[in-house]
Amino acid sequence: MFKQFGKSDTSKPAANVVGMDAASAASKVTSNALRSLASNDKELKDRLDLKSRLHEALLERLNLSVIDKVATDELRREVASLVQTVLAEEKRPMRTEDFKLIVDELMDEVLGYGPLEPLLADPTINDILVNSHASVYVERFGVLERTNVRFRDERHLLRIIDKIVSQIGRRVDESQPWVDARLPDGSRVNAIIRPCAIDGPSLSIRKFSKKPLLLEKMIELNSISEEAAALLRALVEARMNILISGGTGSGKTTLLNAMSRSINEAERIVTIEDAAELQLQQEHVVRLETRPPSPNGTGAIFQRDLVKNALRMRPDRIIVGEVRGAETFDMLQAMNTGHDGSMTTVHANTARDALSRVEQMVSMLGLDLPLSAIRSQIASGINVIVQLNRLSDGNRKVMSVSEITGMEGETITMQDIFVFKKEGKGENGEVLGRFMATGMRPKCAEQLLAAGVDLGQTNFLTRGA
Repeated sequence: MFKQFGKSDTSKPAANVVGMDAASAASKVTSNALRSLASNDKELKDRLDLKSRLHEALLERLNLSVIDKVATDELRREVASLVQTVLAEEKRPMRTEDFKLIVDELMDEVLGYGPLEPLLADPTINDILVNSHASVYVERFGVLERTNVRFRDERHLLRIIDKIVSQIGRRVDESQPWVDARLPDGSRVNAIIRPCAIDGPSLSIRKFSKKPLLLEKMIELNSISEEAAALLRALVEARMNILISGGTGSGKTTLLNAMSRSINEAERIVTIEDAAELQLQQEHVVRLETRPPSPNGTGAIFQRDLVKNALRMRPDRIIVGEVRGAETFDMLQAMNTGHDGSMTTVHANTARDALSRVEQMVSMLGLDLPLSAIRSQIASGINVIVQLNRLSDGNRKVMSVSEITGMEGETITMQDIFVFKKEGKGENGEVLGRFMATGMRPKCAEQLLAAGVDLGQTNFLTRGA
């Protein structure tokens, strides 16, 4: 017994030695990793400093007033020559791949939006989210991920923001620290700077595909069923008034663009937006955009002003990018006074919530209208509500297509025509479910028939899609 105890006793120091060796090895690995990270940070900082010096030298050398008239190849040669000169002066050798990369980055600084250019060119990226000059995230396929993209400092990021907003005649400064803007391709931009952005300038870009998403593609992506898509096309052709509801990033504008393809080419369309982002394919389109106040606080043009003006422009259809205030009342008035086929979007989590939001926005106008009168205007003005949601797996779905059927007392009545029924989650976290008809035939079926559209009774039978 004692011998066994002794053997057990003598083995303990050995175990401790092994434990100490393992701890020492782990400590070395950690130390090496930290040194590697520090080295990478130093290399990145040196690279950003070099690019900043090269950019400043380039600005001194170039005549910016005629830069848009210079051929891209000629400008690239000038940039490459400058880089070679500076590297030779600093006696700093550089590999061919690195040399080409820094020339490309300088071209982006001069002609484009600097570090953002590779992200804007990547078709798999939907959103670019700049939290600060040193922190940039993107959304791919509904999932957020951090990138290695960095700006040199806050001044660098502010210069890019100013370049974006000044192109459409807007400004951002301490007196007006936030701004909505757009890129030339229609991508939506929001920027906010100090003092409102505590950690420095922040920039959000919602990219729009160069090739607009069609309903057919949405069917392929399983965002909507064929039957529901056919109904949406019919509703647009029959000039029904449609409200598209959903949360942030749920795809409201994308669906509005896709549905607008069904509008007759012969119709005159007037669009009204805070920042123009609709991509209508018809030729007869007049695009209107709001204007923020000037530095002295005057000259602001709001959506409500543009909706009123649009009514005098002989529109066949009025499309408002998003209602969020007093323009809601004027939009309802237009829907109720012969401007059929109007469409707009609103932020809401469900179709019923969308009605409540519209009601609240009209109430905030301060006209002291009875609640029953407001609801009556909504019930007679809006025909259909399409609800979209962005699910937990990042996918965007049309959750319901609901028809407003009228009023019962002081309550607006609705019926769902198509719904997406959730059925759990898959192994990879994807939301499982199916699109199904509720079996309710639309009350507007007679109007669809009168407009020459016949979906047939079978489209509304209860079944999965």
